Amino acid sequence: MSRQVFINLPVADIKKSRSFFAGLGFAFNEQFSDDSSACMIVSETTFVQLLAREKFQTFTPKPVGDAHKSSEVLLCLSCDSREQLEAMVRKAVAVGGSTFKNAQDHGFMVHHAFQDPDGHIWELIHWTGDA
Repeated sequence: MSRQVFINLPVADIKKSRSFFAGLGFAFNEQFSDDSSACMIVSETTFVQLLAREKFQTFTPKPVGDAHKSSEVLLCLSCDSREQLEAMVRKAVAVGGSTFKNAQDHGFMVHHAFQDPDGHIWELIHWTGDA
């Protein structure tokens, strides 16, 4: 059985977050999007539900964390090439994100990362096949 993955992230501004991720080339499922949420399509089986902080809070009894101050999750996406990985980091910075460390080449894998406007860390990897 193929599983689907739904990741829920709290965001301060749905329009700003949607614009940021659209700038990286992601599409959205409008059936599951409204003024308080945006369903970002990562792949056929993986989705990120960007939720206004107030809406996110309705799903948990715990306080909603601030990703600018602490980390609870690291999100990691694979890329088809080193060029695609580097291009996505450049785009992320161009549309309002930031990097927080330099790219790393581990021989078998290239790794880089960016932070979205809400401070969530998105790691990018490309398997080089040089293991």
